[in-house]
Amino acid sequence: MKTAIPEELKRELPQTRWGKILTVTPVVMTVVATLLAGLASSEMTRAQYERALGAQIQSKAGDQWGYFQAKKLRGAMQKNSLELLQAIGEVRPTDAALLAKLPVPAELRLDPAVQSALDASEAQKPELEVAALVRAVPEPVIQSSLKSAREVAEAFEVASSPLLRELDRMEKELPKGDRDAARDFAGTRMRINAARYESEARLNQVVAQLLELQVRKVNLAAERHRSRSGKFFLGMLSAQAAVIIATFAIATQKRNFLWSVAAVAGVAAIAFAIYVYLQV
Repeated sequence: MKTAIPEELKRELPQTRWGKILTVTPVVMTVVATLLAGLASSEMTRAQYERALGAQIQSKAGDQWGYFQAKKLRGAMQKNSLELLQAIGEVRPTDAALLAKLPVPAELRLDPAVQSALDASEAQKPELEVAALVRAVPEPVIQSSLKSAREVAEAFEVASSPLLRELDRMEKELPKGDRDAARDFAGTRMRINAARYESEARLNQVVAQLLELQVRKVNLAAERHRSRSGKFFLGMLSAQAAVIIATFAIATQKRNFLWSVAAVAGVAAIAFAIYVYLQV
């Protein structure tokens, strides 16, 4: 038994390859537009996350710079006090060997890429040049350098502790009423503290510079995600435009009432969007 397809249904079915493509295009482009919208939203979310992370690291860098300035200021105060003490009277070192007990900070060897980025930033090179150097530094390398710098700073503080305790002990053992001995010991202690604060300031400066470098790295990543989000958004608009064009193409072929209503609704939506953009 033969099954005959009504003529009206035959007219509704796409007879050519172009007709089939035209029928499927709106559905495919709608899926593509949805995917691109999701990618654009995802990239913007990641950009916002990177910006928030950069703000947190910048806060840490600010604290570290404050710590560096405090150490630098304390060292300068110790030097000024020593000069004032020497102006009042002769100050003799109580123990030359005591000054030699102050530890020397371990040498911090940074990755060449990190050092190049720090040098360019400190020399205030053009932003594009600094950004290119920062991009070339992997994030794990910055993290490793930051960890090493902090370990060196902490190790210096630990190594300085025995000398500070010895100074406290010696101060308690000073002869009471002997102003010359007290003045000489104060001069020695000021020399040691000035040198110690200077070393600690340099170590904390390196940590602060590495944190600033990390902030630059995070901000560059945020800008990259923001740019990608904008491009995905443009792709989504292109896909939506394809949906509209294909829909109108089908509408011109079928010319029924529902397609006309959809077209009017689309025009009204575009007009309302333009009104909101210009007026609100």
